[in-house]
Amino acid sequence: MQVRPMTIGGAWVFTPRQFPDERGVFLESFRADLLTEVVGHPLDLQQTNTSVSAVGVVRGIHFADVPVGQAKYVTCTTGAVFDVVVDIRVGSPTYGQWAGVLLDDVDRRAVYVSEGLGHGFISLQDGSTVTYLCSSSYNPTAEHGISPLDPAIGIEWPATARDGSALTPLLSEKDAAAPSLAQAAGSGLLPDHQRVLDYLRSL
Repeated sequence: MQVRPMTIGGAWVFTPRQFPDERGVFLESFRADLLTEVVGHPLDLQQTNTSVSAVGVVRGIHFADVPVGQAKYVTCTTGAVFDVVVDIRVGSPTYGQWAGVLLDDVDRRAVYVSEGLGHGFISLQDGSTVTYLCSSSYNPTAEHGISPLDPAIGIEWPATARDGSALTPLLSEKDAAAPSLAQAAGSGLLPDHQRVLDYLRSL
C-alpha cells in the first residue's frame, strides 16, 4: 500500500495494491499497523458509517469538537466521489485551505482525516457508497458543519459527473444552512490548531 500526505497536515491518501485475476480482485483496504506508523497513533475504531449518495449529492463540510474529535478513514466501495479535506484549525499555517482526491471503485484509494479537520465530498454517480471508519461515536452536540460552497474557501467542486453529464450540487437543508468559515470562526465554533496538536500528541 502506498501512502502520500495531502497538502493539509493531518490528512493522508492510501492507495492499495490490487491483485486482479479471472475471479475479480483482491486488496488490503485497511492496515492498522501502517496507519499507526504514518499517523503516530492507532485508530481507536468506535463506529463504522456508510452513506449511499445520488449523483451530485454533497455531504459536508463536517467536523467535530476537539477533544474528542472524530478521525475518519474514508473509502468509496462503489461508484466515485470527489473527497475534500479542509483545514479549519484556527492558527494553522494552512487555515482555510482545502485538498481534494478522487475516491472510486477503480483505484480504491482511501483518505485518513485527523481530528480537527473538516471533511466532505460530492458524489459523481448514482449509488456512490462511502464507508467511514471513525475514532468516536456519533455525538450530535459536538458535531458541526461549514458551508461547502463558501467562496472564501473556494473548493473547486467537479462540474461533471462520471458519465460526463453536468453536475448540480444537492445539499441537505442542514448543510445548505451551515455557516461560512468566517462565521464559524467568529462564533468560536472552530478548533484551535495548537489545542488539536496537543490532543493528538496525547493519543
